[in-house]
Amino acid sequence: MAVALRLTRVGSKKNPVWRVVATDSRNKRDGRFIELVGRYDAQTEPSTIVLDEERIQHWLSVGAQPSDAVKKLLRSQGIKA
Repeated sequence: MAVALRLTRVGSKKNPVWRVVATDSRNKRDGRFIELVGRYDAQTEPSTIVLDEERIQHWLSVGAQPSDAVKKLLRSQGIKA
């Protein structure tokens, strides 16, 4: 099973809130996930980014691949991907 760290969309119409999740890379974007490791809200000023650094480091250490968007979020929070 290939694990990916990626964003999944929640929230109402025209008001997206994104969750950072660890999921099987074959699952749909908003489908089943293994673990919720953070959230991202771009609608606030400044953007709200809440990440569980310990769990993200765990998933990266076991081979999870972050998506490009998640890489940018990790870099903005000072987490090595």
